[in-house]
Amino acid sequence: MKQFLILAGLILVFNSCQQQKIGYVDTGEIVNEYQEKKDLEEEFKGKKALLDQKNDSISKAFQLEVQDFQLKSARMNQKKAQEKYQELGQKQQLLQQQIQFSEQQFGQTFNVELDSVITKVKEFTKEYGKSNDYTFILGTSDATSSVIYGNEATDLTKIILDALNAEYNK
Repeated sequence: MKQFLILAGLILVFNSCQQQKIGYVDTGEIVNEYQEKKDLEEEFKGKKALLDQKNDSISKAFQLEVQDFQLKSARMNQKKAQEKYQELGQKQQLLQQQIQFSEQQFGQTFNVELDSVITKVKEFTKEYGKSNDYTFILGTSDATSSVIYGNEATDLTKIILDALNAEYNK
C-alpha cells in the first residue's frame, strides 16, 4: 500500500509538471522590432533635429553678439568693456542652462513615451500568455539572459512580435 501511494504521488507530480506550458521571448528583440517603437524613434529623431537647430541658432546668435562686442571693445573704456564682458559671461551661462534644460526635457519626454511602449509590450505578452494557457512566459535579452537555453519550439518572440505589430497597424 505504501509503495502504491508513493507511485501515485510520483505520477501526480509528473502529470502536473507536464501540464505546465512554458515559453520565452527575447524582450530586446521584441521592443527593438516593434513598429510603434520604431515610429516613436522616427518622430523623436525629427523633434531632436528641430531642437538641435533651435539650440544652434541660439548659440550662433550669441557668438555674433560676442564677435560684435570684440570689435567694439577696442573703442570702449576699460570699465565699460569689463562690465559688458561680465554681462556676456552671465548670458552665456544662462543660455547653456537653457539648452541643457531643453535637452533634459526632451530626453525625459522620450523616456516616458518609451516606457509606455515597453509597458504595452509587457501587457500584450501577459495577455497572450493568459489567453493561450501559458503557465510562464520568461523574458530574456542580451543584457539579462534569464533563459540560458530554450527549445526553439517554445520561443514566442516572433509570434508575439508579429501579433503586436498587427495590432499596432490596425
